[in-house]
Amino acid sequence: MAQDAPAATGETGKTEAPKLNPSKIILEHVADAHEFHFFTYHKKPVSIPLPVILYSREDGWLVFMSSRFEHGEKLVGRYRLLNEDYIGEKKLDEKIYKPGRIWAVNKAGEVDPSVKVYDFSLGRNAVQAIISAILLIWIMVGIAGKYAKGQGVKTAPTGFQGAVEPIVVFVRDEVGKSNLGSRYEKYMPFLLTIFFFILINNLLGLIPGTANVTGNIAFTAALGILSFIVIMFSTGKHYWAHIVNPPVPAPIKVIMWPVEIMGVFTKPFALIIRLFANMISGHIIILSFIILIFIFGAMNVGLGWGTSPFFVLLSIFIYLIEVLVAFIQAFIFANLTAVFIAQAFEGGHEDEHGHQEEAVIA
Repeated sequence: MAQDAPAATGETGKTEAPKLNPSKIILEHVADAHEFHFFTYHKKPVSIPLPVILYSREDGWLVFMSSRFEHGEKLVGRYRLLNEDYIGEKKLDEKIYKPGRIWAVNKAGEVDPSVKVYDFSLGRNAVQAIISAILLIWIMVGIAGKYAKGQGVKTAPTGFQGAVEPIVVFVRDEVGKSNLGSRYEKYMPFLLTIFFFILINNLLGLIPGTANVTGNIAFTAALGILSFIVIMFSTGKHYWAHIVNPPVPAPIKVIMWPVEIMGVFTKPFALIIRLFANMISGHIIILSFIILIFIFGAMNVGLGWGTSPFFVLLSIFIYLIEVLVAFIQAFIFANLTAVFIAQAFEGGHEDEHGHQEEAVIA
């Protein structure tokens, strides 16, 4: 069988190298996927496939591993995992037919939009969130068991218990007590859970090949909605009276009503966007520095090798900063949640200090 000739560059014996698309490479690394991809060795991807769960009226339920797609090169029944090669070959609109999505195809190999495919697959974001939850439960149950036996109460904490205890005390004092006053104990289970869950996901996302879960807007939205529910259940008469009847002159109340109502929803929205933006930006910066090596290398091989140590050092520096950011963002999310809960109390801290404390957010 005759093979297609490679695209020529105008010079005999030379082929045109594929063009580097930095934006696509970066988006692929931070987006969800049906596998954990670590690296490619001799043109063979080294990855961990994840379960694919599909439903359609024509075929019912289908469950199989994503490795059967062979990265979009093979069909599973009538279904194809779209990749860039297929999208480019068929000249599909990438806004509709995005790489990594699963579509049904007809006998001619064309995408068949008439077959509605419902994808309930466990992507790497979902799997990693589940792993983080299991890690959180395992760590905390183990530490709680030590305290139940008196270790850390009658004697000094040991091992991992000694590392976690200062963090718990810090969250209790700087997040719980400082914002919620005497009511802090009621909210500590939620604040500690959300702090450690975000922290574990942040740290796992720094491992090459894993998912940047906290850099996914759906994940941060779920956390923000949980915080919003807790804030709403903490509201009292003082909170709603301030919204319905703000302490301003009567003509200004008409303007303040929509502002106050919007303020109810902007608080969780701020939590969602702050965590998402900070966690995804660090990954994008690191990837950008690495890609710059290949961009300069495409211009000139010597330039690529010459600049690579500089960009690698920059990437390592940002990576170390990201470790610090992982702790900071977990603290900020928990702290702002506590601040918003305190603002929802009836009378705030008036019962303790005689005046409402003002929360200043830098």
